[in-house]
Amino acid sequence: MSGPALTSGPRPGIPPATADPLAGIVLIDGHPAPAPTPQPGGPRSHATKPGILPAVQSLLTIIVVAVFIVTFCAQPFRIPSGSMEPTLLIGDFLLVDKQTPTNTPLLPSANIHRGDVIVFHYPVDPSMHLVKRVVGIPGDHIRLRGGHVLVNGLALTEPYAIYRPAGRDNFRDNFPRLQSADPEIDSRWWVRMRKLVDNGELIVPDGNYFVLGDNRNDSEDSRYWGFVPAENIVGRPLLVYFSLRQSTDDNDLFALPHSPQPAAASTGLLDGLRFARWNRTLRVIH
Repeated sequence: MSGPALTSGPRPGIPPATADPLAGIVLIDGHPAPAPTPQPGGPRSHATKPGILPAVQSLLTIIVVAVFIVTFCAQPFRIPSGSMEPTLLIGDFLLVDKQTPTNTPLLPSANIHRGDVIVFHYPVDPSMHLVKRVVGIPGDHIRLRGGHVLVNGLALTEPYAIYRPAGRDNFRDNFPRLQSADPEIDSRWWVRMRKLVDNGELIVPDGNYFVLGDNRNDSEDSRYWGFVPAENIVGRPLLVYFSLRQSTDDNDLFALPHSPQPAAASTGLLDGLRFARWNRTLRVIH
């Protein structure tokens, strides 16, 4: 005798499972079933590590930009002498704008004017860089009387120039003087200068500039070795970005303005900071 037929049905406590015909998602009691736990050894996502090539490309980009800036735009220089005091001091580090009339046409040029401070290759030894101020441009008639500059017959206003006490020197103070040569003058310049003097004035030829140091009685400049050719000009200083204190400096050159008397505990720290003239940092050059 056969018994009743067996049918499968929901077990007590377990809701029936249904399938969503549209999404293909198994539903349990109307809610999506939990995602299956990934099994060990299954596919994994791997984070991509940066290779050496991108790092090399970034380094090359930095080098190219730095070379471009130093070659065409700006370059640091250090002042080695006091011929431009008080505008520039020994130990000043300058950032120089290299956009001059002689540079590449890829960049805008900047004309040189009277009163500009320029960095240039020393005409006598082009491996050296000098810094002086332009007082004569092409076509100017230059002479000095009592150390003061006259351009085209008119006195040049020079608030930046200083005249420290020095012995009498007619060649230096009453330039051009053709009666006798100064022992410091370049012999080739002495010969050339005599051909360019007219009525007691030195005529600046085309493509050349006449430069002097601001410290007029302690500067070897165009009076002693001649003009600066335009092609020798490197650029114009923009600012002093750092300045190293010299052993001959007075205290007021590096002291912090309006600073109270330091305590004993901080004296060592302040002494360690006195290697620089902090009050000259980022000073714009005029």
